[in-house]
Amino acid sequence: MAEHLASIFGTEKDRVNCPFYFKIGACRHGDRCSRLHNRPTISPTLVLANMYQRPDMITPGVDAQGQPIDPEKMQEHFEDFYEDIYEELGKFGEIENLNVCDNLADHMIGNVYVQFREEEQAAAACNALQGRFYSGRPIIVEYSPVTDFREATCRQFEENSCNRGGYCNFMHVKQIGRDLRRKLYGHSASRRHGSPPPRRGRSPVRESSEERRAKIEQWNREREAKQ
Repeated sequence: MAEHLASIFGTEKDRVNCPFYFKIGACRHGDRCSRLHNRPTISPTLVLANMYQRPDMITPGVDAQGQPIDPEKMQEHFEDFYEDIYEELGKFGEIENLNVCDNLADHMIGNVYVQFREEEQAAAACNALQGRFYSGRPIIVEYSPVTDFREATCRQFEENSCNRGGYCNFMHVKQIGRDLRRKLYGHSASRRHGSPPPRRGRSPVRESSEERRAKIEQWNREREAKQ
C-alpha cells in the first residue's frame, strides 16, 4: 500500500494531494481545493505571486484608457521589469531560473518563479522580501515545490499551439529578448527560459518526480515535528 501511494503521489490518480500544485506550485481552486497543497518549508525555488503587472491587465493589447498598446512597448515594459528583479534577486545568490508567467488566470497572472542554485540562497531572499513593496504593491513570496520547470511549462505554448490561451493551467513563460539574455546571462545563455548554463562539474541530471515526492514527504515530516 505504501509503495502504491508513493507511486501515485502528485498525479491525477492521487485523490489526496493536488497534482497541479505539485507540478506548478499554483492551483486555480486555491485554498478551496479539495486536495492538499503541500507547501514546502524550504526549497531552492520561490514564487512571487502576481508580481508582474502587465500594462494590459484589463484587456489584452489595450491599456487602461482603452487605447491599443504597441507590442514593442509591451516587451520593453516587461524587460525593464525582468532586469530590475533579476538584479535585485541576484544579490542573494546565483539564479538558475527566472520565469515570469504570461497566463491570465488569477492564480497565475504575473507570477514570478525564481530558482536559486542553493536552498540557503532562496531562504535569504524569502526572508529579505517579507514586508517589502514593489511598484507600490506588497510582495507576496513563498517557497514553491517546483524544481523542474519542464514539467510545469506548457509545451503547446512553446510550439505556439496552445488552444487554452491565457487561461491554461500550465505555465506560459514570457520570453526576454536576445540582447537582454546576453546582458544578464552571458554569451552562453541560449538555453530555454534564458537560464545560465550549469557550472562545470555539476551533474546535468534533473531531479526526478520520485525524488521530488520524497523531498515533499520529508518537508511534511519536518513540519509535523515542529507543530
